[in-house]
Amino acid sequence: MTYGSRIIKKSVEMTIAMLIIIGLWYALAIFIKNQMLPTPWEAVTEFFRIFRSTIWVHFYVSAYRVVVSLLVSFAAAVPLGLLIGREEVIDRFISPVIYLIYPLPKIVFLPLVFLFFGLGDFPKIFMISMIVAFQILVTARDAAKGVPQQSIYSMTSLGASKWQIFYHVIWPSCLPKVLTSLRISLGTAIAVLFFVETFATTEGLGYFIMDSWSRSEYSEMFAGIIGMSILGLILYIIVDIIDARWCKWQKL
Repeated sequence: MTYGSRIIKKSVEMTIAMLIIIGLWYALAIFIKNQMLPTPWEAVTEFFRIFRSTIWVHFYVSAYRVVVSLLVSFAAAVPLGLLIGREEVIDRFISPVIYLIYPLPKIVFLPLVFLFFGLGDFPKIFMISMIVAFQILVTARDAAKGVPQQSIYSMTSLGASKWQIFYHVIWPSCLPKVLTSLRISLGTAIAVLFFVETFATTEGLGYFIMDSWSRSEYSEMFAGIIGMSILGLILYIIVDIIDARWCKWQKL
């Protein structure tokens, strides 16, 4: 199957899934008959009505926060995870620390993060990055540990250096799992984004959704939910494109 045909197939599948979700949403709205749950048409109409005047600003702020957080998490967690996974001495000292810290709900440290770093973008980006980085780190470490030793021996026999082994063997072998962890982390990042934007801020889709809810403007609230969903979908599609381009060998 060619790259173009895969894109077409994926688009058709997403369109069908979207129609199913809209159909279920519409049926539920008709069944409940409550202004707290507008119909899809009302929510979408409201989204486009206020997009240029209001939502696009919040969308931009949220996109900036979550994209920077994901880039920071990826850049910090992947090299460290691969290193821990391949270096037994480092693994012996750091893995117990990860074991103790990883299960902790790090979102509970949000008040302390705001206390130390203020109320701007940095504490929100820091919070998202810290939570997502642990998910990527653990996956990268486990993926590195699972690289077949025979592949390492083959490169070593050819006189490859440790850096060359990492670049030509460890990294390509781990990349699919790392990208999978990034996909999973997207959902976490969007959820944490919503949470941190409901505290001490006047910008972002999380703030917009909660502000609309407090004013009982439910169509606006669902317009914000649509905006956050679109943000998550765009990021997910970008990861899929990266996967298709960087991991072509998986399709061979």
